[in-house]
Amino acid sequence: MKSEAWIFGITTIFLVLVTPAYWLVTDASEHGGDWTGTSALTMTTLLTLMVTIYLGFHARKMDPRPEDRKDAEIADGAGELGFFPPYSWWPLWAGLTLGVMVFGVAAGAWWLFIIGSILGAVATCGLIFEYYRGEHAH
Repeated sequence: MKSEAWIFGITTIFLVLVTPAYWLVTDASEHGGDWTGTSALTMTTLLTLMVTIYLGFHARKMDPRPEDRKDAEIADGAGELGFFPPYSWWPLWAGLTLGVMVFGVAAGAWWLFIIGSILGAVATCGLIFEYYRGEHAH
């Protein structure tokens, strides 16, 4: 986790330098320039700082992973990494129904939003229960 903390720490330092420069370049102090961008950069700086502190605290408390040790071998990171699901069509259908719902709201066609909601419920149920039926049943 130390390497991740360093990456976020470097990003935080970069944003600490860029945010005031952006504020000065857009001249937000005098003429009502771009307060939105300055606020977004400030919040991004604070969020990366929060992640840096979180990862830094956890890096001290946990045993070093093979990625964090300089004397580690490639074989040290071997083993099961977790469960990765096989191919599935359900995320595609869930994403398409969400697109239909958003398009229905944007176009003002509430009937399209309702159709997308119904099909989205079917796609979400299929996504949740895909390991209870068929080829990949547990």
